[in-house]
Amino acid sequence: MSIFRRQPDPNAVFIIGVPHTPFSDLYHLLLQLPWWVDLLSVSAVFLLMNLLFACGYMLVGGISGARPGSLVDHFFFSVQTMATIGYGAMYPLTAAAETLVTCEVIVGVSLVAIATGILFAKFSVPRARMQFAQAATISPFNGVPTLMFRLGNERASQIVEALVRVVLVRTERTLEGVTFYRMHDLMLERDRTPAISRSWTVMHRIDEASPLYGATPETLERDEVEFTLTVVGIDETSAQYLHARHTYYHQEVRWGARHADMLSERADGTLQLDMGEFHRVVPTLPTATFPYPR
Repeated sequence: MSIFRRQPDPNAVFIIGVPHTPFSDLYHLLLQLPWWVDLLSVSAVFLLMNLLFACGYMLVGGISGARPGSLVDHFFFSVQTMATIGYGAMYPLTAAAETLVTCEVIVGVSLVAIATGILFAKFSVPRARMQFAQAATISPFNGVPTLMFRLGNERASQIVEALVRVVLVRTERTLEGVTFYRMHDLMLERDRTPAISRSWTVMHRIDEASPLYGATPETLERDEVEFTLTVVGIDETSAQYLHARHTYYHQEVRWGARHADMLSERADGTLQLDMGEFHRVVPTLPTATFPYPR
C-alpha cells in the first residue's frame, strides 16, 4: 500500500469479455470496502427491509395502536419488531399480522447474524500498514550498481520474521517473434529480516548475473519494466500474518540517486530517525564502473 496517490498507468490493461457477476464475490467486496461504506450498506438494507414490511403491515392491517393507512406508524412498528424491542404500544391482532411478524423476526435475526459476521470479519482481518518510498533508486554501492527500494512499517509495532521478494516484469520477444510478459526473480542482498520497524532498504546488485545488467532508462521504458515488491511477516501485537505489495514502474526509478539518510546522532549521543526524509532522494556521483546512462 502506498501513501501517495499514483497517476493512472498508461500501460494499464483493460479486461473485457469477462461475465459481469457483481454479487458472486459480495462477501470479499464488503471486506475490501471502507468501514463507512459497510456501515451505510448495512443501515440501508435495514431501513429498506423495514420499509417493505411496513408496506406489508399496511396491506394486511391488524396492528393495534397504529393509525390505519399511516406508513410512519407501521414503519416504526416494523423497526421495533425487527430490533426485538417491543414497547407494547403497538402489537399484532390478526393471524395475518402475526404471520408477517414471524417472517420479519426470521429476516431480522438473519440480517443481524450476517451483519455481525461481516463486521467481525472486517475487524479481525489483519491489515499491514506498510509504506514504500515514492521512487526506487539505482546508484553505486561498494562500487557495484545497485537497485534499492525503501520500505517501512507505519505502525509503532514491528513486523517480525519479515520476508521480501522483488519480481521484475518486462516484455520479451521469443525466437518465433511472439511478444510476452516475463517475470524474473531478483536476487537480493538480504531477503529477510528479524523485524521491520520504520525503515528498511532492499538492495539488488546489478552484476553480470542480474537481468538488469547493461540496462539504461531507455531500455527500461522500451521493455515496459515493472518491479513488484511483496512483503510477508508476522505482526508482533496480534501474532497474525501480514502482507503488502507495491509496484514501481520504469518512470519511478531514479538513476544516479539514493535514498536520503534518515538516521542521525543527537547532541546527547542518542539516535534520531527522521521520517520526513523517507521519500527524499539525493544524487550520487558517477564512478568509473558505473557512469550514469543519460
